[in-house]
Amino acid sequence: MIPIVKADGVAEMRLIDSLRTRAAAANENIVKTAAAVMEDVRVRGYEAVKEYSLRFDKAEPREFTAEELQAAYDACDPKLICAMEHAAANIRDYNEHLLTKTAEWVSPDGGKVGRIVRGLTRVGVYVPGGTAAYPSSVLMNAVPAKVAGVEEIVMVTPPTENLNQAVLAAAKIAGVDRVIGVGGTQAVAALTYGAGFIPKVDKLVGPGNAYVAAAKRMAYGTLDIDMVAGPSEVLVLADETANPKYVAADLMSQAEHDRMASAILITTSMELAQAVDKELVRQMGYLTRSEIMEESFRNFGAAIVCDTMERAAELANIEAPEHLEICTAHPREVLKHIKNAGAVFLGNYAPEPLGDYLAGPDHVLPTSGTARFFSPLSVDSFLKTMSVLEFDRTSLEKLHEEVECFAETEHLTAHANSIRVRFEEE
Repeated sequence: MIPIVKADGVAEMRLIDSLRTRAAAANENIVKTAAAVMEDVRVRGYEAVKEYSLRFDKAEPREFTAEELQAAYDACDPKLICAMEHAAANIRDYNEHLLTKTAEWVSPDGGKVGRIVRGLTRVGVYVPGGTAAYPSSVLMNAVPAKVAGVEEIVMVTPPTENLNQAVLAAAKIAGVDRVIGVGGTQAVAALTYGAGFIPKVDKLVGPGNAYVAAAKRMAYGTLDIDMVAGPSEVLVLADETANPKYVAADLMSQAEHDRMASAILITTSMELAQAVDKELVRQMGYLTRSEIMEESFRNFGAAIVCDTMERAAELANIEAPEHLEICTAHPREVLKHIKNAGAVFLGNYAPEPLGDYLAGPDHVLPTSGTARFFSPLSVDSFLKTMSVLEFDRTSLEKLHEEVECFAETEHLTAHANSIRVRFEEE
């Protein structure tokens, strides 16, 4: 089912390098198409958005009423509503614990300095339509924004005929302020530049297809974005104590997402690797989406057997996976060696799907090795800060000569003058 590679310093690196091909540059035609739509909407505004919406989604953009959101909520299975409300509560609690507060203090020189923290004014949440419409993503994107104090959250989703009722219900639960039926590149463009009743936003978050991803890249700079996510991925670090049944199940939980999803096992036990391979075959026999999983494992799956857990952790840091599970006898000892991962799951009873839905930490995570420098979406993603300084004459007098020295060294005489005039005799 999956290739098993014995690490020798070369084979495993060759394998990891080959997996990076999943993050290849976007198709040139996709980029050109997205750029044309973005420019058209920038120039023509809502009329262009309307034309693209009618062409691609067979419907005009429209805003959903509070009554429609309530009807969607009422139409959902009560068990799902209970699960979504539980998830929203956990996401809210997690982000409230992380929330950065405004702080000010007296500096060593006697002035008052600090940082003011504010939520963004308006945030857009993109939610795909069709089979990729996930109510959990609505909660994961919108609830942290709400905790941050964002003034207005605008959710956009394609105005398809069979709109996902759970997505609309999740919007209600998360406290989304406006839900607008518009999708695709035209939705990204509308939120970037403003178009008719669709407002311009300060930040756009949420997943989308290749066209949406390309448009988000182009929008960055005019507004902020969360990240441009690649295919899903999981890496499991395991020793001989791991349960092969659990490991196989967790690898499949990512492989079923996408034919380009990556599921990798790095272990110190050849016996475990072989047992996991057998479990993949057994469990796949009774699961749906087996064709997708088979292709994912064939092209982007592997088991790497290392001599030591230290080497296994090194490889995990090089791969910098979206999801990292540590299934070892002492997972927190292994965690000490981990520097790069989107989210870490410790032990046999913290499987990746727990993080996807209910635990509280966000499932919007860096992919394709970008966990080396990107962080998960959280309340921090929806905050901006302003530094603040307040000095009286006595405090400034202690510093004025040094400030003037800096300014004159940099040949900025007006800077120096701005300080000096305050201490000249009238």
